[in-house]
Amino acid sequence: MLEFGRLITAMITPFKADGSLDLNAYGRLVEGLIDAGNDTLLSTGTTGESPVLTESERADLYREAVRAAGGRARIIAGTGGYNTEESKHLSRLAADCGVHGLLQVAPYYNKPPQAGLYEHFREIAEATPLPNILYNVPSRTITNIDADTVARLSQIDNIIGIKEASADLDQIAEVIRTAHPDFLVYSGNDVDTLPMMLLGGVGVISVASHVISGEIRQMIDAFVDGDIETSRKKHLDSLPLFRALFPAGWSNPIAVKAALNLGGFPAGAPRLPLVEFPPEMTDNLAAIMQPYKLDSFLHAPEAVN
Repeated sequence: MLEFGRLITAMITPFKADGSLDLNAYGRLVEGLIDAGNDTLLSTGTTGESPVLTESERADLYREAVRAAGGRARIIAGTGGYNTEESKHLSRLAADCGVHGLLQVAPYYNKPPQAGLYEHFREIAEATPLPNILYNVPSRTITNIDADTVARLSQIDNIIGIKEASADLDQIAEVIRTAHPDFLVYSGNDVDTLPMMLLGGVGVISVASHVISGEIRQMIDAFVDGDIETSRKKHLDSLPLFRALFPAGWSNPIAVKAALNLGGFPAGAPRLPLVEFPPEMTDNLAAIMQPYKLDSFLHAPEAVN
């Protein structure tokens, strides 16, 4: 069962000019992304700059996401990290705030062996009854969650899927082949969504969907409906933007925050140690974005509180 649907946006966290949370903008982003076709939204993933958020800020974001969604979409909280006990604590906090699921990134820096990864994710899953989605992104964490480990973890009742951002289609195919039949595999890279769906993936946890959810929705729906040619064309047409949002040497979410600001949405700047694009890179991104039909909510007037 596709409890969280096929299109999920890994949301940025908007900040005001003084660096504080912009909860009003966050609520608008939740509403706009739902209107644009998202089934589920991910709060405080790494695109949401989770390593630089305080615990109280996380709780505020979870509550605002649930409130703004108003039952029209489900909310997942990114509560994983390199500290098992802290991840369990944050998972319970998110559950208390009313989220519907959890995302658990592979521990970074401490480089656990596969046995340690299994025990880490098992203990977190046992901390709440909420469904958990694993997140494999070795380009950022160094550690890869091997297919054999994923297959073992997929036997745990509330570990229901994985966000796969390894870009290793052979490993991804092995995960799909060996995991529990009900285990859900989501693309963690926009450029990999269509190839992964051809292998049996169910959709994407996307970054580009901040600005072109409608286009990505059409690509996914066309594939599901058997219209492979339309899906292929949508995928190829979107590749320049997908790539522009992940430029070499500039970590996510720097580019997508720039794209949102260019599109008319107040994303603000990232928090240190991340920084904004220099003007020439912003200008280049604006040129790449120009041909695309951006989601209409980006230019919507700010709600009056």
